[in-house]
Amino acid sequence: MSVISKENFMTFEEIKLKISKQEIDTVLVCMVDMQGRLMGKRFHSEAFLEMAEDETHCCNYLLATDLEMATPDGYASTSWSTGYGDYVMKPDLGTLRPVPWIEGTAICLCDVLDHNTHNPVPFSPREVLKTQISRAEDMGFSSIMATELEFFLFQGTHDEIAANGFRELKPISNYNEDYHIFQTSKEEHVMRPIRNFLRDMGIPVEGTKGEAEAGQEELNIKYADVLSTADHHTLAKHGVKEIAHQQGYAATFLPKWNKNRVGSASHVHQSLFRNGSNVFYDAKAPMGKSKIMDHYLAGLIKYASEITIFLAPYINSYKRFAKGTFAPTHTVWSVDNRTAAFRVVGDRSKSIRIECRTPGSDMNPYLATAAMLAAGLKGIEEELKLPSPYDGDAYSDNEKNHIPKTLRDARDQLLSSKMLKEAFGVETINHYARAAEWELEEFDSVVTDYEIMRGFEKA
Repeated sequence: MSVISKENFMTFEEIKLKISKQEIDTVLVCMVDMQGRLMGKRFHSEAFLEMAEDETHCCNYLLATDLEMATPDGYASTSWSTGYGDYVMKPDLGTLRPVPWIEGTAICLCDVLDHNTHNPVPFSPREVLKTQISRAEDMGFSSIMATELEFFLFQGTHDEIAANGFRELKPISNYNEDYHIFQTSKEEHVMRPIRNFLRDMGIPVEGTKGEAEAGQEELNIKYADVLSTADHHTLAKHGVKEIAHQQGYAATFLPKWNKNRVGSASHVHQSLFRNGSNVFYDAKAPMGKSKIMDHYLAGLIKYASEITIFLAPYINSYKRFAKGTFAPTHTVWSVDNRTAAFRVVGDRSKSIRIECRTPGSDMNPYLATAAMLAAGLKGIEEELKLPSPYDGDAYSDNEKNHIPKTLRDARDQLLSSKMLKEAFGVETINHYARAAEWELEEFDSVVTDYEIMRGFEKA
């Protein structure tokens, strides 16, 4: 059984040694794009040593593109008129680690800098999160979070499924496998290497389980400081896809692949620490819930609609918010109640925390955690009063607390958010609003199968 130790990471001196022993011949040098994907280059190991403490470059369209790698107009940062120049990719050598499922390979994440000034690019996802981490530190807090990764496994690789026009999709299993040991035993040839390889990579995987639908899986990673959590999430999501592909299967993090099937989420657990102690905990308070936690949670609720676009960034994301599917529909909080958007977990214990159930499996973890942290910290600054917890079925709540129902609604909430403009900067808000607008423009131009089947004869 793999265990986390310093051996699962590599210092620069250690990778030099492994390269000299010909144990490592390739290093993936990667940035994180707007969609939360790894983009970058494969360096020969010796060439990596020559540039690792310096920098490499990439085209600046990588932070102004979409899922299809198109070059949409409307971005202030870069365009055809400015010629699509370079960004600097600055290796963060603290992220060096092996890629155990690819022979002789290591990986290093990079921060993205302006080519001329060498200042951080403000809307780079990793930088957006780092800014909020600094804000929390200035207030005396460290942010601790954990994410859950839900996804579906399908028979056949992504290439085979695409060649078939994404039709007749067949999940790896035939029935709801939530907590189901026998069904998940049949999937161990995929899930066991996922757990073990990610653990060998230095990602503190705790376990996997079947989720609440046929072919649906959940991967749980231990909590960490929020930047490490986002790094773990991104590397794990990438790893799940690659390892599943090696086994002849396709993993998808699309939140809603079928209207009759439960969607995939990425719940985020969060708390604030000071001097190694959870400041959300107060042994003398009701439920063990401190005033700081009350203010933070009140901030999440007050600004929930404004940050939704970072938790649900695509048109498909909003198909997941459906009654009776364990996905929330209303921005209320409750105690250990999975119908609410915000669930207080571990009440009356030192592990008390907030679980946000809004994010979908398609979230960019850097942007999502940064947005939640910004809202919570604002709640502390404003000393917001926490409303009473919701009791019962939150799906029956009234419309005033409804999560934005469409990407267009969420985009409008983003553009009107004074809180986020102050926290992220106007440049960053306009950048991601343009990303949403482009998704809407692209979708609005498409004639869907639904329209043809519904109106081809009957219209």
